Amino acid sequence: MKDIKNYNAPKYNGAAYTLVEDGIYKTEENGDTVYVTSLSFVQEPELDEGENAAEISQYPLEDLLDEFGCWISDFYDDLNTEDSTVCYQEFMSGTSEELKNLRSIIGKHVYEKQDGQYIKLCIE
Repeated sequence: MKDIKNYNAPKYNGAAYTLVEDGIYKTEENGDTVYVTSLSFVQEPELDEGENAAEISQYPLEDLLDEFGCWISDFYDDLNTEDSTVCYQEFMSGTSEELKNLRSIIGKHVYEKQDGQYIKLCIE
């Protein structure tokens, strides 16, 4: 994953969302308060990531979710098309702090590499 940027989804302008801090919004889901943020990024097929935005690869995305304690809450199907290389995802968490930590990857390069018998998540 490269070219990681904030994505200000138009839906965040609605009454259901309250800005908490830069790029992080508070909303409710099933009666619970949750926090969301959206990012865009470009995959790297040469690192075994998807070829286009319609084929978002499981890794390193799943490792990011584990690392930062969040989950995907919107796939933006209308934006993630076969003719686009820019991917869009909304991330959700029970705390704004986890999303603040996730947003530390903006502007960085995220990938996986073999480290002995293990796969290591790299954020540079």
